Amino acid sequence: MTYENLDSKLVNALLGDGRASLRSLAEELDVSVTTVSNHLSDLEAEGVIEGYTPRVNYDALGYDVTAVIQLKVEGHALPEITESLKEHRQMTSVYEVTGDYDVVAVGKFEDTDGMNDQIKTLLTDPDIKESNTSVVLNSVSENEQFELEVED
Repeated sequence: MTYENLDSKLVNALLGDGRASLRSLAEELDVSVTTVSNHLSDLEAEGVIEGYTPRVNYDALGYDVTAVIQLKVEGHALPEITESLKEHRQMTSVYEVTGDYDVVAVGKFEDTDGMNDQIKTLLTDPDIKESNTSVVLNSVSENEQFELEVED
C-alpha cells in the first residue's frame, strides 16, 4: 500500500466530515486504522490539525450583524491591541495587516447597538488613532476551508 499523499487525503477527508471515525477514514483511504491513527497523531503534533470544532451558524443564533473593523494603531501598542481584540468573545478574526490600517477585525453582533457599544469601547484606547467600520450586508462566503491538492 502506498502512503503517498496520505496526509493530504486524510486532511481532505476530515474537511468533508470532521467527526468521521478512524475506521471510516481507514476504509475511505484504503489503509489500516493504525495507519490513520498514527498519521492523524503526527498531523496534530505538527500543528497541521489544530483541533476539531463544530461550524456554528451565528446568524441562526441571533448574531446576524457582522462588522469589519479597521484600526490605525500606535506602533508600540499593536501587540496589546490585537491581544485585546482577540479576547473579545464576539471577534471571530483579528489580523495584523499592511496598507492604510494596521489591524482588521471581524466581529459578530446581535444588533447594531451591541456593535456600536463594542466599537465605542475600543475607541477609548488612546493608542487607536483611527477606525473605519463596515457592516456586512450579505455574507457570500464565510469561514470556508479548502481541500489540499493531491497529486495523482
